[in-house]
Amino acid sequence: MAKKFVYLFSEGKGSMRELLGGKGANLAEMTSLGMPVPQGFTISTEACTEYYADGEKINDDIQAEILQYIKKLEGIAGKTFGDLENPLLVSVRSGARASMPGMMDTILNLGLNDVVVESFAKKTGNPRFAYDSYRRFIQMYSDVVMEVGKSFFEKLIDDMKTKRGVKQDTELTADDLKELAEQFKAEYKSKVGADFPSDPIDQLMGAIKAVFRSWDNPRAVYYRRMNDIPSSWGTAVNVQSMVFGNMGDTSGTGVAFSRNPSTGEPELYGEFLMNAQGEDVVAGVRTPQTIDQLKEQNPAVYDEFYNIVYKLEDHYRDMQDMEFTIEDGKLYMLQTRNGKRTAAAALKIACDLVDEKKISEKEAVSMIDPKQLDALLHPQFDSAALKAAAPIGTALPASPGAACGQVVFTAEDATAWTLNKGAAVVLVRLETSPEDIEGMNYAKGILTVRGGMTSHAAVVARGMGTCCVAGCGEISIDEEAKTFSLGGKTFKEGDYISLDGSTGKIYGEAIKTTAASISGDFDRIMSWADEYRTMKVRTNADTPKDAAQAVSFGAEGIGLCRTEHMFFEGERIAAVREMIVSNDVEQRKKALAKLLPIQRGDFEGIYEAMQGHPVTIRLLDPPLHEFLPTEEEDIVALAKEMKIDVADLKLKITSLHEFNPMMGHRGCRLDVTYPEIGEMQTTAIIEAAINVQKKHPEWLIVPEIMIPLVGEVKELQYVKHIITETADKVIAAAGVKLDYLVGTMIEIPRAALTADEIAKEAQFFSFGTNDLTQMTFGFSRDDAGNFLGAYYEKKIYENDPFQRLDQTGVGKLVKMAVELGKGTRPDIKLGICGEHGGDPSSIEFCYKAGLNYVSCSPYRVPIARLAAAQAVIKHGGK
Repeated sequence: MAKKFVYLFSEGKGSMRELLGGKGANLAEMTSLGMPVPQGFTISTEACTEYYADGEKINDDIQAEILQYIKKLEGIAGKTFGDLENPLLVSVRSGARASMPGMMDTILNLGLNDVVVESFAKKTGNPRFAYDSYRRFIQMYSDVVMEVGKSFFEKLIDDMKTKRGVKQDTELTADDLKELAEQFKAEYKSKVGADFPSDPIDQLMGAIKAVFRSWDNPRAVYYRRMNDIPSSWGTAVNVQSMVFGNMGDTSGTGVAFSRNPSTGEPELYGEFLMNAQGEDVVAGVRTPQTIDQLKEQNPAVYDEFYNIVYKLEDHYRDMQDMEFTIEDGKLYMLQTRNGKRTAAAALKIACDLVDEKKISEKEAVSMIDPKQLDALLHPQFDSAALKAAAPIGTALPASPGAACGQVVFTAEDATAWTLNKGAAVVLVRLETSPEDIEGMNYAKGILTVRGGMTSHAAVVARGMGTCCVAGCGEISIDEEAKTFSLGGKTFKEGDYISLDGSTGKIYGEAIKTTAASISGDFDRIMSWADEYRTMKVRTNADTPKDAAQAVSFGAEGIGLCRTEHMFFEGERIAAVREMIVSNDVEQRKKALAKLLPIQRGDFEGIYEAMQGHPVTIRLLDPPLHEFLPTEEEDIVALAKEMKIDVADLKLKITSLHEFNPMMGHRGCRLDVTYPEIGEMQTTAIIEAAINVQKKHPEWLIVPEIMIPLVGEVKELQYVKHIITETADKVIAAAGVKLDYLVGTMIEIPRAALTADEIAKEAQFFSFGTNDLTQMTFGFSRDDAGNFLGAYYEKKIYENDPFQRLDQTGVGKLVKMAVELGKGTRPDIKLGICGEHGGDPSSIEFCYKAGLNYVSCSPYRVPIARLAAAQAVIKHGGK
């Protein structure tokens, strides 16, 4: 039996998401629930995979199946494709299994041509509606299928409105729209070099190809990379009978949510436009009305819609995002999906659904995207500073949070200013489009002149956790000159503004911010997560302040304290440099003696902040040349301070130069060459532990001393001997009992391959996946950004391996080291301390690999707690 690639909505069901995509599966489910869904069919994600496998062509078998289903749809609708008496018109929409709002393409009103539009006008008795539908179709088809930019057509519309002396598209007459359709076709021919296609089957196949092609457009690829969506999934295509919201004042279209997507409040929330099509609402071309106004305009439709909304929410047991159309007073449901929401709304909705007995606590933990929590873990506006500031304007609070930064006017500039200048930027646009996705991701905040709460800017910003204020019509913007005016003041590129995404207020100045904290719904979700997770969550922290912040976010220890980060301040750097330029052991020990009390004080502060939780301290890791000056004036100043000849100092600096310092004289190699460094650091670690233990007898301080960059067990033996001999002397001299552990970082592939040998000496392994990734791939973390873009573009890599753990290669080394290490030492403690320790997909891998803990930056601790719980739930743990 031939493989099936096409399914009527009535043939599918909600559980077929992988095959039909999210949109197709939900349309099938709504059909089975008896809801008013315009009928159609779904071309499966497997057809998309075939399209790419066949060299971006729809093969003959799939084309034949599509034509067969067009016939079936004609029978259901009682209309015929291309017929003059009763034409069938369809929409063609994408639908991946993971929701990707605005990332792929849609075409409406397909099936119209010069002849059909005339009969359509007569049949409906509404020529204005017919030609409005036709000009929209030409514009969408040109943009999506033939890649002729929308801007050419928008200019023609603006010119027509100016010529007619009107402001709104709806004020244009049937004759105006008929003339526009002709202008659009001429524009198409001038750009494409061929006439606009008139055969509906040709139009349909072109549209389906375009939707398949859009799976790989730059914005979709970027969105997938940002949200860990594999390229192998592909997208389905939904071909659906058209219903029309632009037939006149008894027709309309809208988008609604069963709960407020910004706050999570249990209230129907949405917008609609009368005499409009769906893209008008989403694109923000006109400012829409709120959903409660529909109750006044058409109570019967509102009541029917209200009942459907909550039937859907009860069915899916989650907040729903729905698209609907009213055609001549009759309601149709075009889509439902679990709605995108802000982090605060996600927490409130999950907690409320538990309180309403609709879901369990376990389901509440599973339904929140851990990465979204990031938006709640960063500063909000300082209340006093906010009170003192006067807003210069107010618009729609489209996505909450606080944003302060320098104004930029293009998505490209938002990306460039952030990456090249390290600037915090606010992106100010007339309206955003899907092409702006990357710049929107880098912006701290987004401000738009047009658009509502369900516009592209609002939906995407909420999903990213980025502050957004939308639809500020009072702004006069000149994007070419890079200026905008508001509240009697003109702002140019680089000026500071602040946005309050919770109130919609815009401030013409930089406003001070305050740190975030965990409480309320956040605290409830975290406490439920902690019940399920089995891995501990530690933090990477080098200062008492960072350590205390991490503890407030729920950290259960420090997985990585980098001692070198303590060396760069004031008097410390002088002592470090003195140690580096020393010519013999005695000079070096004299310099190290100056560092000892400083290091001891640092470690005491960290032990205090961690309140008895375990602390892993890594011995000095970076190459020594990093601590020395490179500029002439700094070298001269250091020589003077050290009382040595400038030429001798330059000679010393030159001698420390390495061609590949990241693989050079660093890590444990420093302690092999200069054992006195390890002696000083061990003394400081142990003395600090003894002092804090005496001060707090209720705590149990067990220092974990970590030796970096080990690749050979004999290296480890040598450095471990320095540590144990020094530590035991200090403990004996103090006359106390103190346990400590000695372990190593697994960051060199050879260490993973020989982990059974290394475990004979190491009491714990901490996977330093930053360096392990660097050395496994053979490229520098600092330089990879220069060429990884080409690798994404050519589909060699889908993700940055420094952000998301490469489970195929690096992951194999981790699993091998875990198995070998446990084989030698069954009670070995296993953790991860690279950047991957805060990435949800990498945390899931760590759980499956059998690690005891993950360690991440302080602000990612709650993310790791939630992701660790979800890993247990997903893989059948508690």
